[in-house]
Amino acid sequence: MQREQLTGSEGTHISCVSLVPIFNHLRVYEMQEVAGTARPLSLKKGELLYRAGDTSDSLYIVHKGKVKIYRLAESGKEQLIRILQPGDFTGELALFQEGIHDDYAEVMEKSEICSIRRDSLQDLLLKYPQISLRILTEFSNRLDRAEHQATSFATEDAETRLALYLAQQADENESMQFRLPMSRKDLASFLGTTPETISRKLSLFEDEGWIEQHGQREIRIVDLDALLLL
Repeated sequence: MQREQLTGSEGTHISCVSLVPIFNHLRVYEMQEVAGTARPLSLKKGELLYRAGDTSDSLYIVHKGKVKIYRLAESGKEQLIRILQPGDFTGELALFQEGIHDDYAEVMEKSEICSIRRDSLQDLLLKYPQISLRILTEFSNRLDRAEHQATSFATEDAETRLALYLAQQADENESMQFRLPMSRKDLASFLGTTPETISRKLSLFEDEGWIEQHGQREIRIVDLDALLLL
């Protein structure tokens, strides 16, 4: 695992920390204290922030770029868990106990990451207990999303899962036109299907007049109701 330290200023650290919901409620001087514990990292596309089996001892915050979190099945097939974008974080379990990672964090494009080690974080939690409440809220949200995804895999076909995913993207982007945040290969992994199925179903949706495709990533939903009825 290759990691290159940046020569960022304290302002850069604060900018990174202020993106994160678990920290951005703090006062400026408190945020400065958090930022003082952060260690900046710069990684290139394809580099691993961590891999399964690595010691889990730090919280990682995405400042710029994108990172995908995934697991590998015994067959070697990749199962995408989530995509991290600026303001998202991973490694939060290190706050509470020493352990090892059971997934992989791979950089999807050149990224800048802020890393805060467990001992520093534990000191911050003791000093600012409200951070713990924010972290527990994030845990709850992630568990809810994971349970929803598991239920979706068990009860809905690939066509319905894709339709619901597109509707979710429209809601998150507050627009019927948006750019998919991942490649079709990664989207297939996330939805538990194949890239061929994703392409085939998108073409079907377009033929039915429910969506328009512009290139590989740009989508415009024309008939949201039709998608939600699948």
